[in-house]
Amino acid sequence: MRIVVAGGHGKIALLLARRLTRRGDQVHALIRDPGQAADIAATGGVPVIYDMERDTPADLAAAVAGSDAVVFAAGAGPGSGAARKYTVDLNGSVQLAEAAEATGVRRFVQISTMGAGSPPAPGTDEVWAAYIDAKTRAEADLKSRELAWTILRPGILTDAEGNGLVTLGAPPIPRGEVPRADVAATLASILFADNTFRRTLELVSGSESIETAVAAIR
Repeated sequence: MRIVVAGGHGKIALLLARRLTRRGDQVHALIRDPGQAADIAATGGVPVIYDMERDTPADLAAAVAGSDAVVFAAGAGPGSGAARKYTVDLNGSVQLAEAAEATGVRRFVQISTMGAGSPPAPGTDEVWAAYIDAKTRAEADLKSRELAWTILRPGILTDAEGNGLVTLGAPPIPRGEVPRADVAATLASILFADNTFRRTLELVSGSESIETAVAAIR
């Protein structure tokens, strides 16, 4: 399968690319910094230079065309202001969904976050509130489209070694931590699992194997 990953240099995206290429999939990772190309190549993926804040929809459509699936793993990241939560976390997802529709790619997996889908709590930091709002609006946009989408909302991300044991299900589930490695493994498992199509799922560490948890989604 040919899979395009937006935000290809993120920690989860790199873990996902390595996992997918090892099982024989072809990963095209969208990155804006050419200096990151070697890291993509090290995962077995193909680096594609694309800046979602500057390049054109035609550039993105060309990168997506012919794929079997796209994964939105981009984010403005720590240290960015409120404005970039909208240009990256929201607009980037919208652009990728539009490119998928324009090129006939039906499968779309979006990495969101626990907390999306509800208004930020009163008194929330401005940047965090913008992040939650941008993710919520990105989810709503994706749900409005005739794509085979899945929205995955991980809990608090850690760099701990994954153990493949999770709690996965429709929201709400109790908030908790989850290693990025287990998020990547879950993404790989749900990518072509049709029982996860048009589902919003939350993910934290738990006691079920990823394969069992994914198979149980109804």
